[in-house]
Amino acid sequence: MTMRIDGKKVAGEIKADLSKRVARLAAQGVVPGLGTVLVGEDPGSVKYVAGKHADCQEIGIRSVRKDLPADADFDQIAAAVRELNADPACNGFIVQLPLPKGIDENAIIDMIDPAKDADGMHPYNLGELVLHVRSEITTPLPCTPRGVIELLKAYDIDLNGKEICVLGRGITIGRTIGLMLTRNAVNATVTLCHTGTKDVVDHMRRADVIVAAMGQAGFVTPDKIKEGAVLVDVGVSRVFDEEAGRYRIKGDVDPACYEKASAYTPNPGGVGPMTRAMLLANVVEMAERSL
Repeated sequence: MTMRIDGKKVAGEIKADLSKRVARLAAQGVVPGLGTVLVGEDPGSVKYVAGKHADCQEIGIRSVRKDLPADADFDQIAAAVRELNADPACNGFIVQLPLPKGIDENAIIDMIDPAKDADGMHPYNLGELVLHVRSEITTPLPCTPRGVIELLKAYDIDLNGKEICVLGRGITIGRTIGLMLTRNAVNATVTLCHTGTKDVVDHMRRADVIVAAMGQAGFVTPDKIKEGAVLVDVGVSRVFDEEAGRYRIKGDVDPACYEKASAYTPNPGGVGPMTRAMLLANVVEMAERSL
């Protein structure tokens, strides 16, 4: 029987544990703080940041917001980053992307104090991830890949020795999850497929696990997977529903695959809640390290 991997449920359990850890920190005089830098009023970004702060309130983390107008220039955004770097009430923070056209996003990310990099995407922290193949990592980890691994672990899905096909080479997960999956602690074999891969379907059909992060609705179909594969759907597309007369969120995995799979993550309700939970986990761990 195919297993539905419930990201909302696991994220809720993680947040309950984090709430207890936050209470223990508060008893020692430390209240973890998550900061956000939001530029402009893009609806998606506003909703995403609001969700982060709602999560903070839920588990007792302090919120520190830096909201800038859409016409903010590089120097204004850089100043907000420097303020959060120096703010003792903020243990970790994110700069919400995308930034306005013409702003060098990588230059802004480079300015974040690596010890306060709540997304785990600063070049220093990514370098630490590359270096620590066998030893423990004490720097922040990228939230989405970490969320995927924690989610599969919660359902006792062993990745040791498994063939994993990753679809998509974006920095959020595609380029980073392979670094985490091939560490000794996980010990999987990873094939990263992208637009230059000659026979994507051949790689997919050989995979024990497919991590789909292309942003191409319904790309993974039953004829492209093997019997009993585990399907992790990370892709997000807005597709117009003719019957409902509105846009809906669709993942990269066609639901018709579920009967053939041994396990799958729904989309929405799978990896998304885990990404948010891992951001909170990074901040709590930063506060714990400060002691």
